[in-house]
Amino acid sequence: MTTHYSFNQQRWQRFKHNRRGYYSLWLFSIFFVISLFADFIVNDRPIFIKYQDNYYSPIFHFYPETEFGGQLETQTNYLDPTIQNKIEANGWILWPPFRYSYSTLIYDTQNTFPTPPSASHWLGTTDTGFDVLANILYGFRISMFFAIFLTLFTSFIGVIIGAIQGYYGGAVDLIGQRFIEIWCGLPNLFVIILLASVLPLNFWWLLGITVLFGWIGLANVVRTEFLRTRNFDYIRAAKAMGVSDSNIMFRHILPNAIVATLTFLPFILCGAITTITSLDFLGFGLPIDSPSLGRLLLQGKNNLQAPWLGISSFLIIATLLSLLIFIGEAVRDAFDPNKGAYR
Repeated sequence: MTTHYSFNQQRWQRFKHNRRGYYSLWLFSIFFVISLFADFIVNDRPIFIKYQDNYYSPIFHFYPETEFGGQLETQTNYLDPTIQNKIEANGWILWPPFRYSYSTLIYDTQNTFPTPPSASHWLGTTDTGFDVLANILYGFRISMFFAIFLTLFTSFIGVIIGAIQGYYGGAVDLIGQRFIEIWCGLPNLFVIILLASVLPLNFWWLLGITVLFGWIGLANVVRTEFLRTRNFDYIRAAKAMGVSDSNIMFRHILPNAIVATLTFLPFILCGAITTITSLDFLGFGLPIDSPSLGRLLLQGKNNLQAPWLGISSFLIIATLLSLLIFIGEAVRDAFDPNKGAYR
């Protein structure tokens, strides 16, 4: 336990020694936490309401307009001055700092869309009348969730398939490699485009299709580690003692492959973000009513007279990918024993 703890301490020191990666991790964590609380920062629904001695949380629950003295059974429009006056006459409203969401149509402007940055809309609006800042916050969050889920699922599949190929070798490895070569030959972008023309793609459909093609790179890395490790003396000794194949694979060999896997993960995250952004830019990604960084890039391309659209979306994507690359480099250094220990 002490030795394992010492190794982890050395890895953490090596990671911190890479200042660019260390500070990138902090910046990325701050951006990600802010995006998680986007509903409390940028939203057209109040955080909390007190009305006639009753308390409501519109962010989490649906309330019809009749609940606040209105006449309709539909979702309450909290930006309606009539509704606001009724609530404030019998209680109070706690609003987020910005009273609009990614799908809130902006009315309080005298200019045609897209409008430039202002005190009300820090990054301006799109050509369809939606706030750019809100779309960036919500788009950042959905891109990160897509990338995280894709990384987890592809890592699980890649590790399992790579472990089986590398451990058993022989015919299993040969057949597996031929299958991977055929699978790699499929044009995954065209497959997604074809499916998008047949199926109404949503977050989970798109994630599932992308996972089908995303596990191959990691499987090759794990396979190589298993091929290298399976002939070590302690592995042969475990086989001679009758230890089961599953125990040898996942308790004795996999910890060695985990190092290569962890150093690969930030780059899988980058690839996942690039994939979802590219698909949204081409119009084959998430539904049209979803917040999307790729769709913001498309807005910038289609509205060159509004440079704030292209600049803001490009900067957030470039910054996000750069931070992940820097973190990946720091993780790679942390698990490289040749780097030595830093104190």
